[in-house]
Amino acid sequence: MSRIAGRFARVEPRRRVRDLVLGLVSDLPRKNCWSIAEWAGEASPDGMQHLLGRAKWDADCVRDDVREYVLEYLHDEDAVLVVDETGDVKKGTHTVGVQRQYTGTAGRIENSQVAVYLVYAGRRGHAAVDRELYIPRSWTCDPDRCRAAGLGEDTVFATKPDLAARMIGRFLDAGHRVSWVAGDEVYGGNPRLRAALEERGVGYVLAVACSAEVTTGAGKFRTDALAAKVPKRAWQKLSAGAGAKGHRFYDWAVIELAEPRPGSHRLLIRRSRTTGELAYYRCFSPTSAPLTALVRVAGSRWRVEETFQAGKGLPGLDEHQVRRFTSWSRWVTLAMLAHAFLAVVRADEHARHPAPDGLIPLTCNEIQKLFTTLVVRPVRDAAHQLRWSAWRRRHQARAQAGHYRRQTAHQT
Repeated sequence: MSRIAGRFARVEPRRRVRDLVLGLVSDLPRKNCWSIAEWAGEASPDGMQHLLGRAKWDADCVRDDVREYVLEYLHDEDAVLVVDETGDVKKGTHTVGVQRQYTGTAGRIENSQVAVYLVYAGRRGHAAVDRELYIPRSWTCDPDRCRAAGLGEDTVFATKPDLAARMIGRFLDAGHRVSWVAGDEVYGGNPRLRAALEERGVGYVLAVACSAEVTTGAGKFRTDALAAKVPKRAWQKLSAGAGAKGHRFYDWAVIELAEPRPGSHRLLIRRSRTTGELAYYRCFSPTSAPLTALVRVAGSRWRVEETFQAGKGLPGLDEHQVRRFTSWSRWVTLAMLAHAFLAVVRADEHARHPAPDGLIPLTCNEIQKLFTTLVVRPVRDAAHQLRWSAWRRRHQARAQAGHYRRQTAHQT
């Protein structure tokens, strides 16, 4: 917490943000301003809500602190930046960025809020280092709606690949170097993102659709048509990295592409050894890279799914109950910090205290349980619990009365 303390001018928000982050690290079953304020011993959620909505501090500066923290402790010369989006199902229409759109969280079109994240993935661990909220056109075309949600007057529509390019640019402009970027078809199918990475001299392994067209020395082909032409001897069995059930072995093939721009341009094809299902990746590197390197980067993309699962399951990345943009950016940034703390402790424990025979290494879930139980679990008296029971019932009574008044007004 000392890393971000300087971002808060007064001692009160410094203490409260510490309590909020501890609440995010805790084992509370549901994490929002109400539950964390009660857990921290406050008389009401007003202070936590003030910290997220009205207190004077810059979430983007704290985001930069989170990035530097992750880079210091999880630094890896062979690290990969992974870009991906995740959605949070929301009710109503007033929460910033919400509309009916596809979200992988639900696996279908839902009323949801979508954000794009940048994840730093190395051998020691992985954690999110940046975030951008996706603002649909239905919002950017309605200035009054944007203004009510706390978005700036200059908010313009940006695609998810545009947001990814913005975050990667910030990472590089901060003086950090990375050799590779990985992402799914949303990003691999965007020529502007690919061109931006090539201009910065950053290699990429980005998934593309089977219908994507690429140019070889023999002409232009669909990727699935090229895969059908690959001879049997060209396939190599390689591991895309270790998973929960062991190494993920696939058959891989690579085809040189004819591009006018400098650098090595190739098409990487992955084939499942059980189902025969194919996946395709456009690859670029300033100099020619071995197939094993491309496979390693392609396999790194799964780290972002693990980051989303841990970020939502442990520090409550998706459990915010806020509507305005400022509150959203502050909540997710502090949730990123809480997850980064768990990832750093995990990496440190693995390095200092290797697991003995018969035990798996400590996981972030287990570290959260131990940290909460041994270090930060607060003990509150009965009077505190009764005061919060009364507060909840009073708030619910006001909400109920408001609903009844609106219902009566509609009927008359």
